Amino acid sequence: MTFTDEEIERYARHLVLREVGGPGQQKLKASSVLIVGAGGLGAPASLYLAAAGVGTIILADPDEVDRSNLQRQVIYADDDLGRAKVDAAADRLAGLNPHVFVAGFNGAFDASTADQLIEGVDLVLDGTDDFATRFCVNEACVRHGKPLVSGAIGRWTGQVGVFGRQPCYRCLVPEVPPDAETCVAVGVVGALAGVIGSMMALEAVKMIVGAGEPLAGRLLIYDALAAETRTVRVAGDPECPVCGGVGE
Repeated sequence: MTFTDEEIERYARHLVLREVGGPGQQKLKASSVLIVGAGGLGAPASLYLAAAGVGTIILADPDEVDRSNLQRQVIYADDDLGRAKVDAAADRLAGLNPHVFVAGFNGAFDASTADQLIEGVDLVLDGTDDFATRFCVNEACVRHGKPLVSGAIGRWTGQVGVFGRQPCYRCLVPEVPPDAETCVAVGVVGALAGVIGSMMALEAVKMIVGAGEPLAGRLLIYDALAAETRTVRVAGDPECPVCGGVGE
């Protein structure tokens, strides 16, 4: 796989990185990523993955751009109001990097669509805000052996983790929490979406190029008000209904 002169100039800051270089940039170009949720987390994550040169990005989201999205979903503009998010986002990513192929799925991510969306990609980012979808994404990733980068935000706090066959996301969240909240109900500071979404993109890049230590089996929690982070281990649950008894 070769690069044009324009691509060499575009990715110059990657090419001089010891952990990326030419081989890593080729891996990025050959990779495919599914981003479930083109909202607060999927927006910045997709921008940075497209800018990094990920060859194929698939966006899955059933929603249209609403004015309340613009406070944190920086991929959209006022002119996008009423458009399908995946269409508006795809146009923005294509303008950012014409060397990236972007496809959109304007529908619900559920049991009937999960397999066809996940089986052909290298890894998955989940930036959705409801547990039913998160559980569905996780189950499909475990079923197809795809690594999952999961992010969540609310108020001033965010988290990001990387899950494989075991532990999986359901080892962390076995059931829907009784006090589960959404950003619609409790609010979220806009810049937090950029922080956590960028962290998700960074973990994806690390895994694709094989740099450093991904957050595999770990959860990074960021408290924006205190400007503090902490990382906790996520243990595999042998009784997990999704990955119980499954080895790494």
